[in-house]
Amino acid sequence: MVSKENFDKLRIELSVKSKNGLDFTTSACIVWLLIAFIWTLEIKPYDKSVFTFIVGGFVLPLAFLFSKLFKTNWTNKENPLQPLGLWLNFAQLFYFPFLVFTLIKSPENFVMVYAIITGAHFFPYSWFYKTRWYAIFAGIISIVAMALGLILTVGEMYYIPAFMSASLAILTFLLHFDSRSKKLS
Repeated sequence: MVSKENFDKLRIELSVKSKNGLDFTTSACIVWLLIAFIWTLEIKPYDKSVFTFIVGGFVLPLAFLFSKLFKTNWTNKENPLQPLGLWLNFAQLFYFPFLVFTLIKSPENFVMVYAIITGAHFFPYSWFYKTRWYAIFAGIISIVAMALGLILTVGEMYYIPAFMSASLAILTFLLHFDSRSKKLS
């Protein structure tokens, strides 16, 4: 059995070596900016939703490029917690039936649902990287995206992905300093 102190050291090691997932949050910031652009186009909400889904697929390849730029580690064979990060990402896929339902029944709300799912999936990374910022932004993103979805017109829905991009930029900034403040022992 691993002591709590050793367990926390493993989490801090993940936080420092992967820099709290900055490569993913930076990638997502750019993708959500592209999604905001898509939602300004004069096309049907269904088409905007399909393009949003397609553009969302660029997060992983962009994150890979940013991992090279930021020199982050995606794998750490010595740390037994490392595979959990991948599982936490896969967990988001089980929310996709909500997206498909929304695409079919209410495509004008697709970007809101996608933003809520994205924000909510951040929550366990707060524990994983031993930082409060993911938990705080999981709540902020989910609640504000829903509130915006309730008050905006269909023509104004681009504010949701713009908000997402801005939130991810702020989160990335805070995660950077959080990671730098931690020491490996």
